[in-house]
Amino acid sequence: MTQKNNFDRPYGCSVEATLSVIGGRWKPVIIFNLLQNDVLRFGELKKKIEGITQRMLTNQLRELERDRIVTRKVYAEVPPRVEYSLTNYGRTLEPIMISMRDWGAEHMYIKCDEFSPL
Repeated sequence: MTQKNNFDRPYGCSVEATLSVIGGRWKPVIIFNLLQNDVLRFGELKKKIEGITQRMLTNQLRELERDRIVTRKVYAEVPPRVEYSLTNYGRTLEPIMISMRDWGAEHMYIKCDEFSPL
């Protein structure tokens, strides 16, 4: 059996593997919106994510599609309609997204309490 060095592995650890798929500012927000809505058109998704550009949303969706988290369905209509949804594999991220939501709510509470007058 040949021993592999660290350069043969794409990830240093499992956390790094997870972050390579859902890391960054926008991917968790995209995933969470799709968890809440099942299916969203591109324009609907863009409206729900304040501050994201069309280009960034397109890039993030492509990466999520490449990682088999999101599926893209194109309808042969004029104008073309494109819908995005989570794959079954993408839905396995739900507990992580719920934990992130809950932790974020607690963090927001602590930060607001930190800045409130005594």
